[in-house]
Amino acid sequence: MSRATENTQFTCEHCGMVVEPLENGSYRNHCPSCLYSKHVDVIPGDRASTCRSLMEPIDLKSHSKKGFQLLHRCLACGHEQYNKIAENTAQSDDIIAFMRTRSRD
Repeated sequence: MSRATENTQFTCEHCGMVVEPLENGSYRNHCPSCLYSKHVDVIPGDRASTCRSLMEPIDLKSHSKKGFQLLHRCLACGHEQYNKIAENTAQSDDIIAFMRTRSRD
């Protein structure tokens, strides 16, 4: 699948936000507001998963080369996948809200 095909507008199935494509050469696979994703890949970018359930953001880590990454867990099958966050964009990921939520848990 080409980056142009992957980088399209979508509506978040968790919070309903209309999510615009990134314009920095990357693509977005989760909502910048609630940070939920959708289980569409077996291997990142392949769109081969038949699950198609929502994936909840459950953790955040810093990677020395990739920057911050969110860990998503599928609500249906339990599959876990790290995804790079979008920083310094018109719709940057709201990781501050995520960290606040996690500190209350």
